[in-house]
Amino acid sequence: MKIIGTGRAHPAKVVTNAMLEEFLDTSNKWIVERTGISERKLITNERLEELAVKASLLAIEDAGLKPKDIDYIICSNVVNEYITPSLSCIVQGAIGAKCACVDVNVACAGFVYALDMADDRIKCGKAKNILVLAAEEPTRMVDWSDRATCVLFGDGAGAVVVTEGEGYVCSRLSAVSMTDCLHYMRCLEPTPYITKEEFSAPMYMNGRQVFKTAVMLSSRDIKALLADEGLAPEDIKYYVLHQANMRIIEAVANHMELDMSYFPHNVEYCGNTSSASVALLLDELHRAGKLQRGDKLILSAFGAGFTTGTCLIEWTK
Repeated sequence: MKIIGTGRAHPAKVVTNAMLEEFLDTSNKWIVERTGISERKLITNERLEELAVKASLLAIEDAGLKPKDIDYIICSNVVNEYITPSLSCIVQGAIGAKCACVDVNVACAGFVYALDMADDRIKCGKAKNILVLAAEEPTRMVDWSDRATCVLFGDGAGAVVVTEGEGYVCSRLSAVSMTDCLHYMRCLEPTPYITKEEFSAPMYMNGRQVFKTAVMLSSRDIKALLADEGLAPEDIKYYVLHQANMRIIEAVANHMELDMSYFPHNVEYCGNTSSASVALLLDELHRAGKLQRGDKLILSAFGAGFTTGTCLIEWTK
């Protein structure tokens, strides 16, 4: 499997740290020191599916294809306005594709998991051209009076088109059940027979535990994957990590004993866009001309669960 097209879409609204100071007990200095984030882009009057469609069409165009050429759609999404139908099904109709589609929810690791699923489907001959999409609005899951969480997130959508060929080298996926440190709950509709206590609550995150676990597991997976392939850390052009927090990215770089030039980032002006972050950054690198044929890239993400996904790709576009 190889990537032949990329695309991304952001909301129009830019929210700076100074704007958050207007209603939160926080400051630009406090946010930047702890997260590295200066601004983020938030959905206002857009709908998430509109961003998803835009990113998808850009990726399909970049691949030199038409929507009718897409055989399958995999969409990573945690939450949107619809529980059902799936976001992938909404996108399928909006772009004019005529293929089967499925959503996956592996939290912020979802895009890497979706790539791995696409690779499996292509290898077994069930599809040729697959649209892999990640579209997220995590800003709708947080308490906007909680400065510890709401300052972190932004919204967006990123997409790639993959097809038959060599480029997806290997992957490593893992999951450890640690639901207490990071979760989001919302009530279902009531029935006359429900007797258990139920409640809805904004996203809960134990920041210290998430930081420690993310750095430990991401570094472990990257090192194991490199060892399996007989590669040195310096053999990788870029480590495209989940853009959760600049401190986490810096800590992984430290564990890998590499300088930050190997770790591109956009979290400072996009915020944490959940599973969309890796796809967004990959498109940004591609369209800026920073990726050359033959470059080896590590894509790595972690998310609630606790889930991790890491893959090695060779850029072939």
